[in-house]
Amino acid sequence: MGDRVDLYEAMEKVFALREADAAEYSPLTLAYIGDCVYELIIRTSLVNPGNAPVDMLNRRASRLAKAGTQAVMADAILSAGILNAEEEAAYRRGRNAHSPTKAKNATVADYRRATGFEALIGWLYIRKSFERIMEIVSAGWAVIDNSRGKK
Repeated sequence: MGDRVDLYEAMEKVFALREADAAEYSPLTLAYIGDCVYELIIRTSLVNPGNAPVDMLNRRASRLAKAGTQAVMADAILSAGILNAEEEAAYRRGRNAHSPTKAKNATVADYRRATGFEALIGWLYIRKSFERIMEIVSAGWAVIDNSRGKK
């Protein structure tokens, strides 16, 4: 199996990434990277149990990634009070950002809450708070699992 190196550490070495300050980024840039990080978490968790038909994987991933699902997750983590003040501020910055893109298959309210969720994930990623990302995603997925059945 070899030595384990985390993905971010490997990218830092190969691409000479600079130390970044999450406050330097616009909320939409944070949402952009947060969307990618969240998508990687989804795909990794779906593929980890073993081989599966790609169309099934895509359907499951799509359900977890859609704005409506992310909005439900955002509502749950906010109402549970698990975010600290800085995390709530990162979420609000994303939620309140004016995006040039329109919501597809989602209400404007859901789309904005989903953008806030993605901005929060992006903000945590830039800060290298990987365990915290997992705690938040896990808490959100627990709500989805309870309300809609297993992912």
